[in-house]
Amino acid sequence: MKTSSILAQIATFVGGAARIGRQFRDGDPIPAWGTQPKIPQAKPQGILATLKMPTAKGWVPGHKPTTAPGLAVNAFATGLAHPRWIEVLPNGDVLVAEATNAPRKVMRNLYDRARVATMARAGAVGESANRITLLRDADGDGVAEIRETFLENLNQPFGMALIGTDFYVGNTDGLMVFKYEPGATKITGPGRKLASFKPGGHWTRSLLVSPDQTRIFVGVGSMTNIADDGMEIEEGRACIQVYDIASGSCRIFAAGLRNPVGMAWEPTTGALWTVVNERDGLGDETPPDYLTSVVDGGFYGWPYSYWNQIVDDRVPQNPELVAASITPDYALGGHTASLGLCWVPDGLLPGFPAGMAIGQHGSWNRSKLSGYALVFVPFEGGKPSGAPRNILSDFLAPDESVSYGRPVGVTIGPDRSLLMADDVGDVIWRVTAAA
Repeated sequence: MKTSSILAQIATFVGGAARIGRQFRDGDPIPAWGTQPKIPQAKPQGILATLKMPTAKGWVPGHKPTTAPGLAVNAFATGLAHPRWIEVLPNGDVLVAEATNAPRKVMRNLYDRARVATMARAGAVGESANRITLLRDADGDGVAEIRETFLENLNQPFGMALIGTDFYVGNTDGLMVFKYEPGATKITGPGRKLASFKPGGHWTRSLLVSPDQTRIFVGVGSMTNIADDGMEIEEGRACIQVYDIASGSCRIFAAGLRNPVGMAWEPTTGALWTVVNERDGLGDETPPDYLTSVVDGGFYGWPYSYWNQIVDDRVPQNPELVAASITPDYALGGHTASLGLCWVPDGLLPGFPAGMAIGQHGSWNRSKLSGYALVFVPFEGGKPSGAPRNILSDFLAPDESVSYGRPVGVTIGPDRSLLMADDVGDVIWRVTAAA
């Protein structure tokens, strides 16, 4: 049988016309969501695991995402090169990290080939810009008219943070620091590597500064799906690390987190929260991605188990770690690829209480696509308190054949809007109250 025919069989594309996010509008049951999700029994898919991704199309003029009632959306900036993460400087300048998955040179098997080919068609693999772009809305009309290359020649940059005049960047291979002149539109001086991370696999390195500005938390995803190549290669990965600025030391803060990306502080309790992408190959809703608080020294199950200590039989077991694993706080649906995370205070968005905004990049390991939305989870007393709602939706065509965009990073803009990076539409969307 020809390789192309084998790949076609491996990459199973299943039709369907369900509109992503409909469950949040019509009151239908929400599978594998919430504090007590209904998670179907695992059905290991092996080499024939489902691969389904829409073709990346982008937005045509006049076309944009659908907003929740009472909200409006406009393009803050367009024509970017795979914008992934956003950081707002004290003077209101908006920084955007532009990077993507690098093409893979070594493929272990035919399924891996099919997966990479599928990701490339969906715009998830390609040449990385490896830069940070500065956007400035000098006239306050909600559209950035000034654009400058702030920092270039980086290595898959993602997270960004400013402490005083020190500007930190999460490259895929390490935490970097550069000197920043307040108000500058470009950094020209050399950087210095403070901590090293193993590149490859889940490549993003998100950053979050501690409230006292003495530490930087770094999200470091796993190399593989379920430690497929052994645990030695996963050393220092599938965790949140913390860098101490004064001592220059870096340690694992919490482990067993397959791919923790967005991080945020919950102001009522002061707890650290993150969104985590769970493992593939067990079914559409099994296991769900999740939103969870994270404690120092905590272990959250990967690769041995998921959710409420459900054992993954595909992995050589460690009963002690399974017994010690912490159940996450809130399930976000299977394979929604929840990446962005931002605390939204009460009143920022009309009709929305305080809670977390989550950029869901969208699934590939499902027969029916999920994610592809900017969703909101309400909080009360420091914990999730209700069903999710869409802030932005309709990033997919109704027949799931193409994606106009894919949500990633989200943050509060300088004018108290909500900014969201879209790395297929190459847009930064700006969400405000409707006029």
